[in-house]
Amino acid sequence: MNNVINGVPLNYYILLSGILFTIGVLGVLFRRNAIIIFMCIEIMLNAVNLLLVAFSRYLSDTSGQVFVFFIMAVAAAEVAVGLAILTMIYRNTKSSDIDILNKLKW
Repeated sequence: MNNVINGVPLNYYILLSGILFTIGVLGVLFRRNAIIIFMCIEIMLNAVNLLLVAFSRYLSDTSGQVFVFFIMAVAAAEVAVGLAILTMIYRNTKSSDIDILNKLKW
């Protein structure tokens, strides 16, 4: 098997996916804004999706692409629920800073 997918080596896909995932992890760890954290989680999910599609194409197997479809459906549901929760938190605290969430404790 050739290690190239449409002119782009598989290693480039792996490197790009690793960089995107690392950016997402660093964003979740160091940012305090809940919207930014949701966006970083989506970046991590898309990095995994890119890797699944690249390996699926490399191995000529469509199962990776099916997993990507389900991951995207779950991610869309996660964003809808997360933004609804964030909207309710913002209405109560007037901030999207996650450090403010300590006020919600009993």
